[in-house]
Amino acid sequence: MKTIILLGSTGSIGVQTLDVIRAHPEQFKLHALTCGKNITLAAKQIQEFNPAFVSVQNKEDKEKLETMVPSSVKVGFGSDGLIEAVEQLKGDIVVNALMGSVGLEPTLAGMKAGKDIGLANKETLVTAGHIVTEWAKRYKVNLIPIDSEHSAIYQCLEGNSEKEVERLILTASGGSFRDKSREELEGVTVNDALNHPNWSMGAKITIDSATMMNKGLEVIEARWLFDMPYEMIDVILHKESMIHSMVEYIDGSVLAHLGMPDMKVPIQYALSLPHRLPLPDKKKLNLWEIGTLHFEKPDFNRFRCLKMAYEAGKVAGTAPTVLNAANEVAVDAFLNGRIPFLEIETIIEKALEKHDVISNPDLETIFEVDRRTRSVIQTDMK
Repeated sequence: MKTIILLGSTGSIGVQTLDVIRAHPEQFKLHALTCGKNITLAAKQIQEFNPAFVSVQNKEDKEKLETMVPSSVKVGFGSDGLIEAVEQLKGDIVVNALMGSVGLEPTLAGMKAGKDIGLANKETLVTAGHIVTEWAKRYKVNLIPIDSEHSAIYQCLEGNSEKEVERLILTASGGSFRDKSREELEGVTVNDALNHPNWSMGAKITIDSATMMNKGLEVIEARWLFDMPYEMIDVILHKESMIHSMVEYIDGSVLAHLGMPDMKVPIQYALSLPHRLPLPDKKKLNLWEIGTLHFEKPDFNRFRCLKMAYEAGKVAGTAPTVLNAANEVAVDAFLNGRIPFLEIETIIEKALEKHDVISNPDLETIFEVDRRTRSVIQTDMK
């Protein structure tokens, strides 16, 4: 039995991770969980899964939650609570389903504690990929991707030599506005952007999908997960999301991972590998019912966020940190009605233009650049 430490239990990935654990109680045991402010849902999860340790975002919610759960459950809060969660003695794998750069420190703490990391928090590798991958080697732990695209590549690489890889091909649905021109994006609403055609995800990642920044962040993540240069990582638009990604080899062979869109598939595989387990209520992929699959090369002029992500990744250093921080602030501003949709990419572009890149930054520098980027943008928006 594997013991699981789940960071971000009330978000989309967290809830589906608990679905997997619930379906296989003989295989998985939840030892600790963390959440943000949704303590009502967290309390229900705690009652069902009986973890030994939980943590919430702030002290007030910690005190409320303590009155809602058994006294045997230890409750922490804040960044210290996140670190304490991953340092629990019982825990084979940390599932990092946190949203944003807050996921970096607990990832590193989990590695230092000798635990494998099931990574759904792409910002960890975007902001500090060189440090995270070095720590994985130092502490001899596995980085296991949970994003559907990276899980697909991970599986298509199994049993093959990475030296024989020609390129990685990440598929992209194109998001809520994939069929709209730039002119048609003027005046789109938050509700329009949150209406993803294929996937059910949290608000921030759904907006990232609409701007294609999500795919840009995934390109940077793939560079670090699979140690591949950006010139060997392509993105292709694929509206149906049936092919989750592909690997092309030097002999022209292309291995593709196919399946109906369901995030429980990569979550469960990350927890169960090297074995596969039955997935209850799975939807079968009958290609004859789908009929036709569509593919298209993305236009960098249309999807400016994807272009900026490639550029920031190639510049490296602190450029991806600025890219991610600016995007998080801009998306939050859009979700709260403070800026129009197209202003997201403008804010990111200006932040990158103003930044003097620092090569090979240490953790302290990354955190400072992240903080300063957010502060400057928020001041400019006032």
